Amino acid sequence: MAADFQLLSFVFPAWNEEEMISQTVVAATEAGQELITQHEVADYEIVLVDDGSSDRTPALIDELAAADPHVRAVHHERNRGLGASVRSGFDAAKGDAILYTDADLPFDLLLLQKAFRLLRIYDADIVSMYRFDRTAEGPKRYLYSHLYNWLVRSLLGVRLRDVNFAGKLIRREVLDHVDLRSEGSFVDVELMAQAVRLGFNIIQFGVDYFPRTRGASTLADPGVIAGIIGDLTKERARLRRVQPLPSEQRRH
Repeated sequence: MAADFQLLSFVFPAWNEEEMISQTVVAATEAGQELITQHEVADYEIVLVDDGSSDRTPALIDELAAADPHVRAVHHERNRGLGASVRSGFDAAKGDAILYTDADLPFDLLLLQKAFRLLRIYDADIVSMYRFDRTAEGPKRYLYSHLYNWLVRSLLGVRLRDVNFAGKLIRREVLDHVDLRSEGSFVDVELMAQAVRLGFNIIQFGVDYFPRTRGASTLADPGVIAGIIGDLTKERARLRRVQPLPSEQRRH
């Protein structure tokens, strides 16, 4: 039985993840092997993007890449931000399916079996995951997220739950047509807003969310939040100008 996809690329942006990155690779390896067994993919690769970390992350990902041919290391000489890391990971990824998520594993990667099934059965271009329960993040981040999702729906017409959640399984064709420019955490909205306006088929499913237990998150930092809102304001007009792809360029 032939696999539906030749290669799955796991893309993990990583900044100061020395406490977690080895476990991240273990989890991705288990998920990749399971997907091969289930004939969803023929092979997988794990792309680790070090965003100018100041701890041992750069050395660790080089060691992981040297020990396993499935693992590839990408380095930024300085810290550039989440968006730049995601873009570098997408550029490096060779797969015809790409899974982008955080290195702290916010959901169980074995759920990718369900994500691939949804991608196949519903002929989707993106499977976008959302969190069932966000209360473990604390009231401040829950409020920020609620307001942000409301702004994205109101200003860009992107009616997705939890648009900034780092759990997206994407067909290569989507990345071939979007123009991502964000250096920061706006990259998720930039990706999804263009995908919606280009006419790609997006489906969603909920996952149990596991808050970070190692390392530190920066998403509740006021400066990061201000940057996201600034990008939303600045990029709104450009994103709203994106037109649907001509029928001859569509996969469907």
